[in-house]
Amino acid sequence: MKKVIIASFFGTFLLAGTLFAQDIPQSSVPSVVLNKFQQTFPKATDVEWEMSAGKYKVDFETGAGTDHEAYYDKTGKLTRHKEDISKGSLPAKVLEKLKSAYGSYRVEDVDKITEGTKVTYSMELKSSTEEWKITFDKLGNVLSKIAD
Repeated sequence: MKKVIIASFFGTFLLAGTLFAQDIPQSSVPSVVLNKFQQTFPKATDVEWEMSAGKYKVDFETGAGTDHEAYYDKTGKLTRHKEDISKGSLPAKVLEKLKSAYGSYRVEDVDKITEGTKVTYSMELKSSTEEWKITFDKLGNVLSKIAD
């Protein structure tokens, strides 16, 4: 009986591990994926790989500590790229919307997210009483707004 319980515990533990992202060594990343990554981001540092939902996810930095997160499929196609950007790097329409609708909020943790040809901008907006996680398209339209 004790062996069954221990086996069940380890079986559950192993199954749970496959459902979540798993760190993998760079040597386990297929060469086609690794080559595409190195071509696209030749100045990447602090590179960390993992498997997430069947994709190769890589976290890395470029330049002066700019954080990036990229997802590649098994053929080496970049399917999603998220990078930290400054508020000043936002498109003019997004800055206009922030000023007109959220002028009293502090803007923090600004990310540019590219999926295929679609580009969105995600950030945290904070006031003394509210916090929002908000996503805009390049024209300043609000795509999502979630209380944080």
